[in-house]
Amino acid sequence: MDSISNMIIMMKNASLAGNKSVAFPNSKIKSAILGCLKKEGYISDFSKKIKKGGAVLEVELIYMNDKAKITEVERISKQSRRVYFRMKDIHPVRNGTGMLVLSTPKGILSGREARREQVGGEALFKIW
Repeated sequence: MDSISNMIIMMKNASLAGNKSVAFPNSKIKSAILGCLKKEGYISDFSKKIKKGGAVLEVELIYMNDKAKITEVERISKQSRRVYFRMKDIHPVRNGTGMLVLSTPKGILSGREARREQVGGEALFKIW
């Protein structure tokens, strides 16, 4: 199972169900992705907590006017097929209302930050 896909689907399902927070197993890449989502305003906060089974990341979701901020996600790169974007190939998602998350040589960046830094990388997922 793809852990990044599992994480973003769990966040989408929790936000559509109206949950205030969601938790999943900790990893460095998940923490970096959550840092990028927090910077862009898709989640309010996240924290690492120790539970019986090990370390977990607990994410607090954002709602605006009783509507979920995260309504849909789309995984681009999969384990079976990796998709890479050059800087010129990075375009706004849903006319700027969404965000593209990339794994670049400068770390996990949003599409907007990657264009500003003039780097490309592996396209992980789109979120809106």
